[in-house]
Amino acid sequence: MAIQHNKNTQELWRLFSGIIVLALSAYFLFSAAHFFTLDPGALGKYDKTKWILLLHITGGGVALLTGPLQFWERFRAKRWVLHRQVGKAYLLAILISGSCAVYLSFTTAYAVGWSYAFTLQVWVSVWLTASFLAYRTAVKKKFKLHREWMTRSYLVTVAFVISALLNKLPFIQDKGSFAEVSPSLFWFGWAVPLYVYEIILSLQRKQ
Repeated sequence: MAIQHNKNTQELWRLFSGIIVLALSAYFLFSAAHFFTLDPGALGKYDKTKWILLLHITGGGVALLTGPLQFWERFRAKRWVLHRQVGKAYLLAILISGSCAVYLSFTTAYAVGWSYAFTLQVWVSVWLTASFLAYRTAVKKKFKLHREWMTRSYLVTVAFVISALLNKLPFIQDKGSFAEVSPSLFWFGWAVPLYVYEIILSLQRKQ
């Protein structure tokens, strides 16, 4: 009974976490909707690379919304084939969005500043690497490692939402300009969650 209770509690926690992530993701995508008007004023520095930007946002949106399904155990157990298809869609979305992010980080990002561009370059490198390893371990049927790398991949995916929301907080904006503040927030958005996850994995391995 205790084991079943723990499983139910974990399932409810995952469901609650998934709902929160989806709500934050929906808000993030809604806040980026103005780019799809193709208005030069709304696009700003992205006007000349608007199609790449829109592909980046769209791919990132698909990854944000499909990611939680990969961690839903009942879905994975009862809909194994669909789980694999959704996983492929998630990884393809990251490949598209990440490739666009690489281009943007080496072009328009420099309009903000060197540190901003460098931060994005490292960030997208971590994103693509973690996602590739998630795919690679699945192909090799190393499913425990696959789940771990999928978790890392999604933590970096959600980091885009976390950093964007932090940037909009008034007390953060008071700390300086976007170019001054955003690089630190970008590092915080993915590095801290990954660090915490590694601690959790380390503690679990000792049990």
